[in-house]
Amino acid sequence: MIQIDRLTYSYPDSTDRALSNVSLDIAEGEFVLVAGPSGSGKSTLLRCLNGLVPHFTGGTVSGSIIVAGHNPIVEGPQALSPVVGFVFQDPESQFVLDRVEDEIAFALENAAVDRTEMRLRVEEVLHLLDLASLRGRALDTLSGGEKQRVAIATALAFRPRVLALDEPTSQLDPQAAEDVLQALVRLNRDLSLTIILAEHRLERVLPYVDRMVYLSESGDDVLTGPPRRVLRQMNLTPPLVTLAKELNWDPLPLTVKEGRQMAMQSPIPDPKQRIRSGQSAEGRRKGTGARPQITVHNLQFAYNGASVLRGIDLEIGAGELVALMGRNGSGKTTLLKCIVGLLIPERGDITMRDSSLIGRPTAEICLDIGYLPQDPCDLLFADTVFDELKITLRNHDLSNNPPIKPSILMERLELGDVAHRYPRDLSAGQRQRVALGAVTVTRPQLLLLDEPTRGLDYPAKRKLVQLLREWQGQGTSILLVTHDVELVAQAADRVVLLSRGEIIADAAPEVLTASPLFSPQVARLFPGTGWLTADDALASLNGDGNQGPAAGVQRLQENRSTDGGDQ
Repeated sequence: MIQIDRLTYSYPDSTDRALSNVSLDIAEGEFVLVAGPSGSGKSTLLRCLNGLVPHFTGGTVSGSIIVAGHNPIVEGPQALSPVVGFVFQDPESQFVLDRVEDEIAFALENAAVDRTEMRLRVEEVLHLLDLASLRGRALDTLSGGEKQRVAIATALAFRPRVLALDEPTSQLDPQAAEDVLQALVRLNRDLSLTIILAEHRLERVLPYVDRMVYLSESGDDVLTGPPRRVLRQMNLTPPLVTLAKELNWDPLPLTVKEGRQMAMQSPIPDPKQRIRSGQSAEGRRKGTGARPQITVHNLQFAYNGASVLRGIDLEIGAGELVALMGRNGSGKTTLLKCIVGLLIPERGDITMRDSSLIGRPTAEICLDIGYLPQDPCDLLFADTVFDELKITLRNHDLSNNPPIKPSILMERLELGDVAHRYPRDLSAGQRQRVALGAVTVTRPQLLLLDEPTRGLDYPAKRKLVQLLREWQGQGTSILLVTHDVELVAQAADRVVLLSRGEIIADAAPEVLTASPLFSPQVARLFPGTGWLTADDALASLNGDGNQGPAAGVQRLQENRSTDGGDQ
């Protein structure tokens, strides 16, 4: 279906290669996962499949690529669009019309599909992706996850032979992500649809794929093969695989079900001796201030009469990181927009240091509160990354005395090598970090982060957590909206769960284990232990933190021999 031979590509005005001598064959009906660090060329590779690269982007390309007998480099997107369905990282960038049903039908109308056939296809994808109840909704009233499902439905309605998806689950809650992936599996199995999917949250996708393609950061090293073999050779692995590699489990488990068979043979310590890495000296904070940094009381909000927030009560202490979680459309982003003044609540109050924020201009509120929206491009206006940070400082009259030097912050966010690049030309993960730098360079007292890890690989997430922890130690409060349960397990002091505009839980991160939907992989692997991360499990299985993984393996083997190896 797809033949790529020594494909090399550089974006305009760039001396670096986004892709370097990539060779790859993909058979019809394969389900392929493309993985790699942020900026390694995953999105570029996918855009080569339908000719967006180089016809839309420009740049320099060499080598060859053939997709279903077509040459995208020669023929371009017009010829490839019926063959290759494409879903962008940012779903809004591919929307044309205003309503859900109209958007799905738009491409079919342009292709002069028979009216009856068109209605059947639209109805099919609406139900396939659980969008039937949203068919008449305006696109600008949907949540980020709902928009992502509409974008996937639009691509599927055309019934392409190849479907290329760029981080299709990045804005979806765990259940919605599972539903979308199951729908893709059915299409792959029943229609032999060839699927190429780029994703950073590997734990969501690994159980379903036939093959992995790993692009290195340098862009000139491609690993490809069965998932277990490729995962053995790469460092960017989800918690289950990371733990399995440390404990030398063989074969490498790809699902919690597979991992449970091996975990059941592990010697689980007495509950009093179990170690939580998050409860060590740098443990989880309850807030360093005597009074809350911000208080939300009885907050209510509705869109066009439809209630979205129903009496929200929430307090965040100084130096506390609170994770806000819930299904798509539960009101998470709406709450953040109310706090920062982008939406005016119908009832209730929001106070910061005993001063109400209701009715204050957003520009004034942002002197104390930094807000990172779901789409980082909403904050990117300047010609270079460095200028983005300087503009924020200038708007806050801090140019002469910045709380943190832009050059230092860019290095911490690993943006030093792209300081003079145009921000919108960067990868999704890099744009996310640029936007984060733009809202944190003033060192606000409260950070509102809406899905800040979109496009970030596992090491980048760990570094972000480390940076947030440092800021917490200096009194910065953080309200983090995310669907990434593994991130929450690492970083959160407290978890708040929203459902239909109401808080249904507000507790320590261990509350995640009460719901299979939000439970981290390690918690499902070792139920009842209280462990949330791979570090938690390794620390306890090793008895103390100083013996290393080998000690855990040795005791595991001793336990097997003592118990006859079958327990």
